[in-house]
Amino acid sequence: MEDLFTQPGVDNMKARINKLTPDTTPQWGKMNVTQMLAHCNVAYEIEYTDKHPKPGAFGRFMIKVFAKSQVVGPKPYPRYGRTAPMFIITDERDFEVEKSRMFEHLDKTCALGAAHYDGKENQGFGKLSLQEWNTLFSKHLDHHLTQFGV
Repeated sequence: MEDLFTQPGVDNMKARINKLTPDTTPQWGKMNVTQMLAHCNVAYEIEYTDKHPKPGAFGRFMIKVFAKSQVVGPKPYPRYGRTAPMFIITDERDFEVEKSRMFEHLDKTCALGAAHYDGKENQGFGKLSLQEWNTLFSKHLDHHLTQFGV
């Protein structure tokens, strides 16, 4: 996995994203490339904005029990895996806007740096280690870039 708290890791991820075009087709799944970028942006929106409501106590418990190990653990995501409703993107978006937003999120993550994230609370998973934060951001994006062949 790329270390998204370092410039080389961000640069490598951006190089992969730059290989995408609005016409890039998935090797599996239902999303088009623009929806995929919007979908991947949600992970950063949760961290950097108040756009998505925070789960209540029961929701956090369920997320920790059923999703945390899959999301922040080392095991790759399966193809056709289930996703949380807030991550489902069905409307049409602008490719360049979503790509630009992704680059902004990657740059912000790198600028904040590793020290900002080590032991920081995630709204769904609770306190995460630095490695878990990097996995949260990097593994998801890698999964979907692989889905689109880059």
